[in-house]
Amino acid sequence: MEVRIGVQNVARELTFESEESTEAVTAAVEAALSSGSLLRLTDDRGRLYLVPTASIGYVHLGDSEKGRVGFGAR
Repeated sequence: MEVRIGVQNVARELTFESEESTEAVTAAVEAALSSGSLLRLTDDRGRLYLVPTASIGYVHLGDSEKGRVGFGAR
C-alpha cells in the first residue's frame, strides 16, 4: 500500500510503500493524533519514519502503484 504524508511548511510530501494493512496504518495515525505524539510507520524495506503529529497536514492511503512505467497520456 502506498502511504503519502503531507507535512506542514514542507514543499514535498513523504511517500513510501508499506506492507501493513490500511486498518493498521489508520489506527497508528489516529492513535498518534489523539495522543499528540510522534507518528511511527515502517516501510516495506524496514525503514522507520517518525513524523511529529503537530506537523501533519494530511495522510493519504492508497493502492500500490508498482509496475508503472513511462508517461501517462493527458
